[in-house]
Amino acid sequence: MTYCVGVLVEDGLVMIADTRTNAGLDDISTYRKLHHFNVPGERVMMLASAGNLSITQSVLSLLSEGVEGEAGEPKMRLVEAPTMFQAAQLVGRAIRRVREIEKAGFEAANLRFSVSLLFGGQIGTDPMKLYLIYSAGNFIECSGDAPFLQIGEHKYGKPILDRAVKYETDLYDALKVGLVSMDSTMRSNLGVGLPIDIALVRRDALNLEVNHRIEAGEGYFHDLRERWSAALRAAHRAIPRPPYGPADPK
Repeated sequence: MTYCVGVLVEDGLVMIADTRTNAGLDDISTYRKLHHFNVPGERVMMLASAGNLSITQSVLSLLSEGVEGEAGEPKMRLVEAPTMFQAAQLVGRAIRRVREIEKAGFEAANLRFSVSLLFGGQIGTDPMKLYLIYSAGNFIECSGDAPFLQIGEHKYGKPILDRAVKYETDLYDALKVGLVSMDSTMRSNLGVGLPIDIALVRRDALNLEVNHRIEAGEGYFHDLRERWSAALRAAHRAIPRPPYGPADPK
């Protein structure tokens, strides 16, 4: 399984992805799921993936080498897209192109064509964007009313995001809440695990401010997990006993 989250706040964008892949309980590997397409000072783009690894790798290769345009238009690479919207369209075209190439093989093997992507960043002076791109190549855009998007095993990490993240949230607070969301997912699903890749870009900076991999045993993440667990236990103890049933004998 996979868990990836993107948080788009007023000050910038945070992307977080785990690295665990598995094809059964005895076949677990580590693969990068958070990728960067950057030209410092011109554009900064990040793409996180969930789903079939071979599809993701084919899509990434097309985006690097160039995707054929419609109606005979020349190939375009992701770093050549003029706007984030057109870049998201290009990612969608790459997904559809891979589907065309691999369709017969997937159907013969009775495999589902499954891929979903978080794609975010900024090009030039255009607004910073975050998109969720589906396996059909269509996509939705993140809005200020709900300033985060998730892919993969998202249900365990969503409640903390719903409660704690607003568009006005500080950028590093957004990173902290995103890491708590990842911890909640890891505790409930063994298919999601360390290492964790994180990236942070400040609005209009056009360069990555943070590009880091959290390995097992790293001090800050271990401390965050322990502090969050302790805070939940303290909150549980502080809430009064439900006033249902017999009176509390105490």
